[in-house]
Amino acid sequence: MNKPQSFFHLHLISDATGETLLAAGRAASAQYKDARAIEHIYPLIRTEKQLAKVFEDIEEEPGIVLYTVVDQHLAGKIDAKAAQMGLPCVSVLEPVLTVFQSYLGTPAGRRVGAQHVLDAEYFRRIDALNFTMEHDDGQLQHDIEEADIVLIGISRTSKTPTSIYLANRGIKTANIPIVLGVPLPESLANAKKPLIVGLVATAERISQVRQNRVLGSTAGYDANGYVDRATIAEELAYARQICTRHNWPMIDVSRRSIEETAAAIVALRGRTR
Repeated sequence: MNKPQSFFHLHLISDATGETLLAAGRAASAQYKDARAIEHIYPLIRTEKQLAKVFEDIEEEPGIVLYTVVDQHLAGKIDAKAAQMGLPCVSVLEPVLTVFQSYLGTPAGRRVGAQHVLDAEYFRRIDALNFTMEHDDGQLQHDIEEADIVLIGISRTSKTPTSIYLANRGIKTANIPIVLGVPLPESLANAKKPLIVGLVATAERISQVRQNRVLGSTAGYDANGYVDRATIAEELAYARQICTRHNWPMIDVSRRSIEETAAAIVALRGRTR
């Protein structure tokens, strides 16, 4: 008899695009067939102020912390904060750098993003990442027309990780939450350039993911209705109505990985061009 699939939060902190870290995290999590990682990717983290915001998010949804940050002062801050929160934390590159240093007899130069060629494609991806991070969760809606893709959906439909995955491929992606009874911004309805895609899932899947959020929340968090399947079903029906009204395509992410969802979105983009 198969065990029911469980979910855990995997926080990936990188001072570059995060591709190396993403590959390592997925290689490890793939070994656990009954547990699925909810990925939180934080690329281009290079200052203490940025790091403080990251740990605010981690505090809401605790889990495993992996990082590739070459600045040793910043890396020390990550280790200390994770230890203070009682969370497992690993520098993915540090053991490898130690072996290289021992064999080569010289310390690493510790250059941020040194594995990337600084060509036009690289800068296009960095530009897309900056845009996507600035337009996460409904922020900066006034220039939504500049996006290549806009993802919409209710809470816990993988909008943010999918957006960052697409941005890592040079696609400027914004995401806007759908809240029951709250109309979407006019700027979205009037947008001509971006492909707008609705992300949906089953009420059961969203309830399970939200339950993890509730378990990781600080004391006093009001979970009333948040994990209730009837309420979630109502939210999903509202989201589907919006997408149908505007003729926006929908993708069910219930049984899709982030990369599978992203591939489906890219395919849609190719057909609508």
